[in-house]
Amino acid sequence: MQTSIYAKRRAGVVRALKAAGGGVAVLPTAPERQRNRDSDFPYRHDSYFYYLTGFTEPDGWLVIQADHKAVRTTLFCRPRNLEREIWDGVRLGPKAAVAQLGVDQAFSVELLDEKIPELLANQNAVWFPFATHKGLESQVDGWLNKVRGRVRLGAECPQSQHDLCKLLDEMRLVKDRHEIAILRRAGAISAAGHVRAMQTSAALLRDGVKGGLREYHLEAELLHEFRRHGSQFPAYTSIVAAGANACILHYRAGDGELKPGQLCLIDAACELDGYASDITRTFPANGQFTPAQRTLYDIVLAAQQAAIKATKPGKRFTDPHDAATRVLVEGMLETGLLAKAKHGRVDDVLESGAYRQFYMHRTGHWMGMDVHDCGDYTEPGSKPREEKDATGQRVMRKPSRILKPGMVLTEEPGIYVRPAKNVPREFWNIGIRIEDDALVTASGCELLTRGVPVDADEIEALMRG
Repeated sequence: MQTSIYAKRRAGVVRALKAAGGGVAVLPTAPERQRNRDSDFPYRHDSYFYYLTGFTEPDGWLVIQADHKAVRTTLFCRPRNLEREIWDGVRLGPKAAVAQLGVDQAFSVELLDEKIPELLANQNAVWFPFATHKGLESQVDGWLNKVRGRVRLGAECPQSQHDLCKLLDEMRLVKDRHEIAILRRAGAISAAGHVRAMQTSAALLRDGVKGGLREYHLEAELLHEFRRHGSQFPAYTSIVAAGANACILHYRAGDGELKPGQLCLIDAACELDGYASDITRTFPANGQFTPAQRTLYDIVLAAQQAAIKATKPGKRFTDPHDAATRVLVEGMLETGLLAKAKHGRVDDVLESGAYRQFYMHRTGHWMGMDVHDCGDYTEPGSKPREEKDATGQRVMRKPSRILKPGMVLTEEPGIYVRPAKNVPREFWNIGIRIEDDALVTASGCELLTRGVPVDADEIEALMRG
């Protein structure tokens, strides 16, 4: 079953290459990365390569031919080596790769420079990922030069080069059943981590902990929960931000102390079997919102609900952002974060962009194998039109992508209030973001990460328990 999934995707590449005029695609996996002396970072495969092979070893290469009648897919991988396997683990090896991965043929990666020119010969185009693998362009040029050296023997060299990412991005943008099942499971594991962190925060502040409750204490609870349910990695560096730290968008969990009366913003999630999840929750460290915190929290939650309502087939990718931003602006004006006398009505604020003082990012992004997943945010084949960018400048831009079933995006509005003149003091240093992962369905969207409460009353009840 697993092999057929990847074979089906590779067949999709063949069809796409043929539709584009044919050619051969060359795709490497990610290299190993050295962390320091005699120590590497934990290895993580290249997402594109894994999408087409399900293979997680380093030094892998995949070649897909769209014109050759006998061979469609060729895999290069590390050869079996008893001495290295004693130190680093068992390798699949080329002999087993054909049956286990469902490719047509496999060779040792040691033969890469010998075999790839043979696979490139007599193809009209070569496709490979641009600007994602350092030095790949030079390798391709070297292989093409070898093909050119054989023209007197009747070989023809590919005449054009194309970015394989563009083709694969379109395939990866709409998730299949296999991917959706993993994303659901990843979302459930991540949600359980957030529940654990919330309950731990309340319990430790109630019972006391030597040296105080620190951000890294909650990060440890998250990572423990992710790993014990089978997640291989965190999907990204965990954000655990106490108090004013929540107003730093990419803050990393540190040694900040959480105290009663503060909010804690956690943006953390796991990666499972090559697929990410992405959750943000903001909660009172001791389990009880203050009136000012609750006021802003309810505004952000209402904004997220508006974004979710706007996430359905036929809507554009920017529609959830626009819906959320309007609700946020209404709240900013009602609470005095933005003075009505100075900034006017909601449409005036949207036009001027004054809301960016408190909300400076988009409401979502694609999600899948990468937490910020690939995929075009504008509609393919559409014509550019004049509109305003994030800074209010007029630019020529294609219309936003039309949402379709199978796409997965995040819904993550927020409000971040730094101390400033004419900003009500009771809101200073409050940072709130609420984020869930939404799968576009035939009639709307399914939230994959609601295993952790989002309603303020439900959060307080959970933390009391």
